Amino acid sequence: MSQPLVLIIDDDQRLAAMVETYLAQNGLRVEHAGTAQAGLDRLAQAAQGSYSALILDLMLPDVDGLEVCRRLRGMPQPLRSLPVLMLTAKGDPLDRVIGLELGADDYLPKPFEPRELLARLRALLRRPTLADAGVASAALPPLRFGRLEIDPGARMVRVDGAERPLTAYQFDLLMAFAQSAGRVLSREQLIDALKGGALEPFDRSIDVHVGRVRAAIEDDPKAPRRIITVRGAGYVFAKVQDA
Repeated sequence: MSQPLVLIIDDDQRLAAMVETYLAQNGLRVEHAGTAQAGLDRLAQAAQGSYSALILDLMLPDVDGLEVCRRLRGMPQPLRSLPVLMLTAKGDPLDRVIGLELGADDYLPKPFEPRELLARLRALLRRPTLADAGVASAALPPLRFGRLEIDPGARMVRVDGAERPLTAYQFDLLMAFAQSAGRVLSREQLIDALKGGALEPFDRSIDVHVGRVRAAIEDDPKAPRRIITVRGAGYVFAKVQDA
């Protein structure tokens, strides 16, 4: 099996070289782009499924990482679902929330320990790719909850037959809910189901991802009827919907 290929978009040449060396010592291949546009060009020109993950700096000289993430999530599959680990020198929680809302899967502030970067990256890489997930779940029939349809084989979500785009992380989160419909799931249970207990960038990041899933599947995300908050306990996915 070939080593996973990771793209890092960061204008800090010294940091990128350090990350590339460390990841190479731990079984990963790395390509580096020093600007947002160079990184986007690499992504657009890559063969289907070439990259396994993206390490993306927030502060770039031409276009910031948030815009790169937004553009990536608008690309065709499988690029649209490419796992993104966002790096930033900023510590403002608002920046973290914005990054996650725009499609980043995880968030790591600078300066960081290379071991923590590797741990977070490995957690993202453990998620099945679209191809792997399709093979593993091809035999699973679509799950239907009223007007909501979740297709594990195609990794697609539809409401009233119209596709509702989700990142790979968000799709996995929705699947975790659907497979435990009617049961209250705590944040810790959701994190464990999605990442195998890997460290989170901050305690409430799972809430941001839940909010993005709600925005995709709920008629009124401010008054959700599919993913319901259970105060002090977590969330429950309604077994009966659109009744």
